Amino acid sequence: MPSDKPALEIRRDTPLAAEVLPLLQRHLDLMWAASPPESVHALDPAELAVADVAFFTLREGETVLGMGAIKRIDAGHAEIKSMHVVAEARGRGLAVLLLDRLMSEAQRLGYARLSLETGVEEVFAPARALYFRAGFEQCPPFEGYWDDPNSFFMTKALAPA
Repeated sequence: MPSDKPALEIRRDTPLAAEVLPLLQRHLDLMWAASPPESVHALDPAELAVADVAFFTLREGETVLGMGAIKRIDAGHAEIKSMHVVAEARGRGLAVLLLDRLMSEAQRLGYARLSLETGVEEVFAPARALYFRAGFEQCPPFEGYWDDPNSFFMTKALAPA
């Protein structure tokens, strides 16, 4: 029996698309509400729309449920930025699907290491748990970051594609 539910799709996208901007704003609002201003490292839409960033959305039909990006640090190292799944769609395993796609894209792009920064606040505990389950480990600050007590840094070596 066919499902009436639209198919899930993760696709390369632009953070400047009209249907993506509300999700990006929700993400930025959460980051600014959860962390002190000096510890907010989220990128705005224009900063995500540059050549060194591969931006993806997770959609169910035309509804944008999630997003994430891979930002180049150097030829072998990239950073996950702006990974977010809307609260109303959580609990469905969508963050795992999105993270798996970001990791496979990073491998495909030739990166040997993928790192990220997230918060230490309780609101970020589910994200930290997700990254630990995916094999990320805590690490010192990397490219452009400093020893910020409100930041939690993680990294993972990637197998060649």
